[in-house]
Amino acid sequence: MSRFSFMPVKGFLYKSAFFVLLFLIFNTTLKAQVVTDDERPAFADSPNKSVKNGNIHAFSFRNPIIQDTTIAMRDHFIIRVGNKWYCTGSSLPVWTGPNPGVRLLVSDDLVHWKQQSWLIDASKLSPECPYNGRFWAPEIHLIKGKFWLTVNSGKVTTQDPKGMANHNIWLFSADNVTGPYKLVNGPLTPQYNNDATLFEDSDGQVYLYCSGNGLFQAKIDLEKGEIIGELQKFRTARESINPRWMWGGIEGPFVLKREGIYYMFFSTWTRGYEVGLLKSKSPMGPWDLASNEPIFGTRKKAYRGEVARVAGGFEDSKDPYAETGHNAIFEGPDGKLWSSCHYIFYKGQKFPGLNEMEEPKPQLGIEPLYFRNGLFAIDGPTWTEQTIKY
Repeated sequence: MSRFSFMPVKGFLYKSAFFVLLFLIFNTTLKAQVVTDDERPAFADSPNKSVKNGNIHAFSFRNPIIQDTTIAMRDHFIIRVGNKWYCTGSSLPVWTGPNPGVRLLVSDDLVHWKQQSWLIDASKLSPECPYNGRFWAPEIHLIKGKFWLTVNSGKVTTQDPKGMANHNIWLFSADNVTGPYKLVNGPLTPQYNNDATLFEDSDGQVYLYCSGNGLFQAKIDLEKGEIIGELQKFRTARESINPRWMWGGIEGPFVLKREGIYYMFFSTWTRGYEVGLLKSKSPMGPWDLASNEPIFGTRKKAYRGEVARVAGGFEDSKDPYAETGHNAIFEGPDGKLWSSCHYIFYKGQKFPGLNEMEEPKPQLGIEPLYFRNGLFAIDGPTWTEQTIKY
């Protein structure tokens, strides 16, 4: 009697435990894959915790974040290390000749910034140095316990005073974000390339993406500073599959991975300066447009002039900017993902409370990054005070 009463109970318990386990697995997967709140920011896999003991915090900011023209840059890239944020970018002058090097800014609160140092001081480089020209769009990535600095530059000569004939990618590394950085190798590619960025996949393989009359990709061995295989050009501006807002030019790639899908942010200067988004099931493509429209940016007919005509008819965006682009993604004060890029006020607009010079200088702007309906999204650009609660 006891045998027959025991077995059904035991079987019932096993079956119950099995279904409970299935429910837990399914429920966990469901929460990880489905965005239930349209306003939920993209998740940053970070040891920094934004909420402690149930306390609610608030972070307020107003773009452009930096209004100090002495540390003005383009192409801002931010990396959070501990409780500090570090920022680098293309220092001025950008277009008229060699610039002073690779500047590093530091902040304790993401709002107030000061110069930390020069990661590369052009005044200390010899005339024979092969990367002593313009220093465009540097980035710092923490990969495999080291900080990797990509710098895009060339050699200044009498015939080429801007160092553009051999402008290419140079790779440096350091044990600390502030350096000192040592040259690993360069140039990394055989032709003109710019806007280099790095991405480490979950299997440890690192990828290099860059621009140069289109977008390029390759696997890279960081320790050797060498491309694995060939550098592949996978997208140009005027391909027939591209919408016309891309036709002026594309640059500034940055890659994220979410739930097995790779997303590439890029910028185009056709109608102003806008950010587009590609996606792929592989870090080497094929890459398709994730959105047929830019996910962020500004557009002004008069700013780009003839270049803007290729985009066809469009309306100016309702913001005070001429450029908001070349973005990169970083961890914000709430432990979630944010986007940074340079903001330039449109002609006639001034920084609040400042007598800006005739040509407005590019300054740092930041916005929270969201994930909605399978796409990354950036609201804005904003120019009034914003408050994020977390």
